[in-house]
Formats: sequence, C-alpha cells, structure tokens
Amino acid sequence: MAWELLFSSDFGLMSFVVIVGVLIIGGVMGKMYANKIEEDSRKAGK
Repeated sequence: MAWELLFSSDFGLMSFVVIVGVLIIGGVMGKMYANKIEEDSRKAGK
C-alpha cells in the first residue's frame, strides 16, 4: 500500500523526487569533500 501511494499520488511523487534529490546531492557533496580531503592531504605531504 505504501508503495502504491508513493508512486500513484501527487504528494507521493513529489516526496519521491525529494528523496532522490537528497540522495543525489549527498553523493555529490560526499565526492566533493573526498576530493578536497585528498587535495589537502597531498598539500600537507609536500
């Protein structure tokens, strides 16, 4: 029932879009932070 409500109603679809967006933003930010940490560690190692 919850899955049907998530994909068949207006507010369910909006919620799904928000959930996916948050996951994408989290992944992008995690990648950016990992790159920054790697860059800072390379600078400190010099």
